[in-house]
Amino acid sequence: MSDAGLIIITILGIAVLLYLIIRSKMQAFLALLLASIFIGLLAGMEPQSLLETIEEGMGGTLGFIAIVVGLGAMFGEVLRTSGGAEKLAFTLVDTFGEKRAQWALGFTGIVVAIPVFLDVALVILIPIVYSLAMRTGKSLLYYAIPLLAGLAVAHSFVPPTPGPIAVASVLGVDLAWMLLFGFIAGLPAMIIGGPLFGRYIGNKIHVPVPDHVLEREQKESDSRQGMPSFGLILFIILLPLILILFNTAGEQLLAEGMLRSTLMFIGHPFLALIIATLLAMHFLGKRRGASKQELQTMTTKALEPAGIVILITGAGGVFSEVLIETGVGDVMGDLMAASGFPLVLLAFLIATGVRVAQGSATVAMLTAAGLISPLVDLVDLSQPSLALIAVSVACGATVLSHVNDSGFWLVNRFLEMSEKDTLKSWTVMETIIGVVGFIVVFILSFFFS
Repeated sequence: MSDAGLIIITILGIAVLLYLIIRSKMQAFLALLLASIFIGLLAGMEPQSLLETIEEGMGGTLGFIAIVVGLGAMFGEVLRTSGGAEKLAFTLVDTFGEKRAQWALGFTGIVVAIPVFLDVALVILIPIVYSLAMRTGKSLLYYAIPLLAGLAVAHSFVPPTPGPIAVASVLGVDLAWMLLFGFIAGLPAMIIGGPLFGRYIGNKIHVPVPDHVLEREQKESDSRQGMPSFGLILFIILLPLILILFNTAGEQLLAEGMLRSTLMFIGHPFLALIIATLLAMHFLGKRRGASKQELQTMTTKALEPAGIVILITGAGGVFSEVLIETGVGDVMGDLMAASGFPLVLLAFLIATGVRVAQGSATVAMLTAAGLISPLVDLVDLSQPSLALIAVSVACGATVLSHVNDSGFWLVNRFLEMSEKDTLKSWTVMETIIGVVGFIVVFILSFFFS
């Protein structure tokens, strides 16, 4: 088949994917599989070969991601149930003081959303926003935007959250480099999109505390007694990240030997998260009175939402594998290379297009990674360069959240705003985060070519 024919098939396949998700409201997992089959058959793949490719794409992707996301979900559920996330937030707010509470909420959002899914983290932490707004009389947006900025940065930029893990897996990025550049791009993005923009929009749009919150706030205050210690919570959350960084540092800096092997073993994401999960179960569960049955129920419950994320991520791996096997990926890669655009810019633009069209940041990240991966395979890139491309994908998948994104409605509901005000606040905040993050990545790309 001609190159032009393969490009047309790819465009039609992406159109089918977007139609199924947007118009038919089909679950993204099934939509990705159907779009993959559509592209494979039209590109002339033998049916049996296509089925084998689907199996390989799913297995190859999930071999790593399923374990990481599953462990992360269990870790996050134990943290949530113990009250650890709330303890972290209240301690930081008290330490920073009321005048600098915005900064505390931004950093809290980043730390808490690393082990806890964004929507769950918002449910846990929104009472703090209500409490501060009631105490000061300021708009809810003054405090909510910094918190949401921190949550959004961790959700899209920082592994082991599912989106960054998936992109890193598709592009073959070392997680330590992804962590490093995710934080380097994410921190200025959080500061500008969070405390700075939150101060501005909070003074422009006054969103009052909902009437039903006062009673709930009293209940929350009563439940804050007996929370785990701040130091313990911070240690358990940061431990796996530090171990993952040790893994890469040991590989890069140490000669072959016992120390290098040990650091690489305990710093592998699997073992780092197993250690963190076991510590959380012991110190935040068993030591605080949770029975073995309660811990089992707690961790099993955590795998239910994780299962959906894992399947969608696996289907994204299938999409990527089909593009490669049909030869579509090579043609698209040559076309992108001929455009003369830097890879980090192409990654950002592709992810942005898919994000705006269908809403889900995770699907946008997976689709963009699948389209950009064949071109990445054609070029001998260093790990830092690959990590910058991966973070660029994350930036594009963050911008312009609007009415087709579940996050838009989650914020709209919790803050009880109009759609217009949600667009002016949440959508602008997400766009600031994505654009600022991309600017940082683009600048760094000149130093890591």
